[in-house]
Amino acid sequence: MTDAPPSDRAAGVTFADIDRARERIASLVPPTPCPKSGPLSQIAGGDVYLKLENLQLTGSFKERGAVNKLLQLSADERARGVIAASAGNHAQAVAYHAGRLGIPAVICMPETSPLIKVSSTRDFGARVVLQGANYDEAYEEARRIQEREGQVFLHAFDDDAVIAGQGTVALEMIEQVAGIDVVYVALGGGGLASGIATVLAARSPKTKIVGVEAKPFARLLPSLEEGRPVTAAPATTLADGIACRTLGARPFPILKRLVHDAVAVDDEEIASAILLLLEREKTVAEGAGAAPLAGMLKQGSLSGRRAVLVLSGGNIDVNMIARIIERGLVKDGRLVRLVLKIPDRPGSLARLLTVVAQTRANVMEISHNRMPGRSALGETGVDLTLETRGPEHIAEIRGALAAHGWQAREER
Repeated sequence: MTDAPPSDRAAGVTFADIDRARERIASLVPPTPCPKSGPLSQIAGGDVYLKLENLQLTGSFKERGAVNKLLQLSADERARGVIAASAGNHAQAVAYHAGRLGIPAVICMPETSPLIKVSSTRDFGARVVLQGANYDEAYEEARRIQEREGQVFLHAFDDDAVIAGQGTVALEMIEQVAGIDVVYVALGGGGLASGIATVLAARSPKTKIVGVEAKPFARLLPSLEEGRPVTAAPATTLADGIACRTLGARPFPILKRLVHDAVAVDDEEIASAILLLLEREKTVAEGAGAAPLAGMLKQGSLSGRRAVLVLSGGNIDVNMIARIIERGLVKDGRLVRLVLKIPDRPGSLARLLTVVAQTRANVMEISHNRMPGRSALGETGVDLTLETRGPEHIAEIRGALAAHGWQAREER
């Protein structure tokens, strides 16, 4: 192992800590690949690589920090068990590896946590307590239980051992990709970003680090201005994995020194990134996992630079994926809902569908409604949901309908 350079000693977590963490967790947490993405490189105008932490057994990078902490517990602490608060990924990581190591685990999760994360945490053998509408409320419940029952608290990001474990992502990354110009990493409590930043500062100091935040929880830049972590207002986001209202006290000094930029992305941008990864990379990412791609796309062209996007997790409900796909198809003009009125006479609906068929559109759903208020006497309202080839095809369909006297209105 290599000692940390003098500049690294000011932080609570050093490069040497992360180097030791890598050796400590090696038998329990395998490395993840970091392949180049041809499609995303073409879109971005540079070389784009994906650090696929969504391929970890529990679906996220959180295993690294959890294992590094668990392996350093004393025999007495192991016997007392551990307790954690999490929106889901840290919960699964702690539950799975505590079970492997024979350590009792209690996990407090928000009542709004994705079902897949709750069920997986239970399946790994942890006692799950659902409490509150957000991470902060689940955290308070975990602290109450800890005070009553005496477990060791395993924080999701505000712990040096956890930060050191997360930093092992960057040790692999710099071995897998030479000459990285910029790393995009999702920023919630700051554990992952601060661990990665510590490694890059020591071993790849020219690499720029961009923290990507969910818009309602964009706290890094305001915190830097204030000189202390500021608290965001309660909110919801598709990126539940980074829905932390306050940056961690331990990660913050590292972020302040080493993170070069921050970008905030909204749910529409995150959803588009999830869909892009599904379509072009055949990779499933949750909201927080797709946020780095959304952030890179928001900042514009890479201009020939080499970027690594840390896809931090892939735990997303299939129902949410279905909704994101549908919204994305509507946004791209590949799914359209047309509302129109036709004469209330036998054969009218058949003639309408014949015209639609001639345009080569695919009917996904049709509603035929004579209810008062929807149409006048002698007319009937029709709602058509069509699968199309894009905006030009939609214009062609509406033109064909208009040629037969049917004025179709597009509804979103």
